[in-house]
Amino acid sequence: MSSNNEGGRLHLDEPAPGVARLKISNPGKSGALDHAILDGFATTVPELDARCLIVTGQDGTFSAGYDIGDLPDAVFADEAERLVAHPFAAAIEAIEAYQYPTLAALNGHAIGGGLELALACDLRIAATTVSVGMPPAKLGLVYSHTGIRKFIDAIGGPRTLELFLLGRRVDSLTARDWGLVNFVAEPDALGREAVALAEEIAGNAPLAQRGNKRVIRTVLDSHVQLDPALERELIDLRRACFSSDDFREGVRAFAEKRRPRWQGR
Repeated sequence: MSSNNEGGRLHLDEPAPGVARLKISNPGKSGALDHAILDGFATTVPELDARCLIVTGQDGTFSAGYDIGDLPDAVFADEAERLVAHPFAAAIEAIEAYQYPTLAALNGHAIGGGLELALACDLRIAATTVSVGMPPAKLGLVYSHTGIRKFIDAIGGPRTLELFLLGRRVDSLTARDWGLVNFVAEPDALGREAVALAEEIAGNAPLAQRGNKRVIRTVLDSHVQLDPALERELIDLRRACFSSDDFREGVRAFAEKRRPRWQGR
């Protein structure tokens, strides 16, 4: 089974009893998350009932994040916001709401939205050759407060600041030390180890798995409640960046592999 929209594809298979696996496939775009892939997550995940769900990539690629590099100038701001704010949010929510444990198997680099997608899973295993990173500072992008909260919960404030303000990539061993990933494996063994780990998870008591996941998620979500006015301010700050000259320049420079020329507006 796979999503049947234009663009990228999301392939579903069952590599072991009780284990479902979704593979991100967007050849030539480093697994970039386009509407077809994001919509695939939002519609497919709620229909699954596997005791463990693996999210991974295909052909040595996980995901380079949002697919916004090819948007025409005339609709750049509106389309960028529409892709990031709506289909991406729906995909993340579907993964986080899955009742059984989820495992991201990073067979390739996880950058930007690709890394947040992995962080939305309960556990992560990465190949030793993989690096992860958050490039908003290099794109002129203000990241969502809900996304940044996931990183603070996972690795704390100081590491989150380092990840977002420097915009550097981090290798898989460092990511494990930080808590961004739980396990590492050699590239040729990653697929097997991910399935073995998922089988072990799927073999545990389903009521306990659902219940413990629910308790942990609820505790994590309940400790930070923003004032509605402050939350609106953060949302408006992010929304304003989509129409900024700097965001447009950052995406162009990234696509053209050159240093951006920031204007501060």
